[in-house]
Amino acid sequence: MGDAVSGVVDHPEQGRLELAVDGQTALLVYRVEGVYLVLIHTEVPELLGGRGLGGVLMAAAVERAVRDDLTVVPLCPFARRWLQRHPDEAARASIDWELGHRSGPPPG
Repeated sequence: MGDAVSGVVDHPEQGRLELAVDGQTALLVYRVEGVYLVLIHTEVPELLGGRGLGGVLMAAAVERAVRDDLTVVPLCPFARRWLQRHPDEAARASIDWELGHRSGPPPG
């Protein structure tokens, strides 16, 4: 099933968002647990690095959370940093920083 965010395809049965570029696939692995969208791992092939594809995947995850009224739990370190660096995007969805990291929400 397709996603509206820049060519990202959501495969809920596999628990992953995928973005195919130049014959390679960047992905964000997630699971839905009740009202939570748990972001587990983001992977961008080295040859695709530096193009912002991880951010495109994260924007799609936020969109999915908003659409399905889910709370984002950023277990993935990249996802957590991306949400911290993009407060406007993070503000669109409910984020559970405590479940995502034991130290609680970022300062600010």
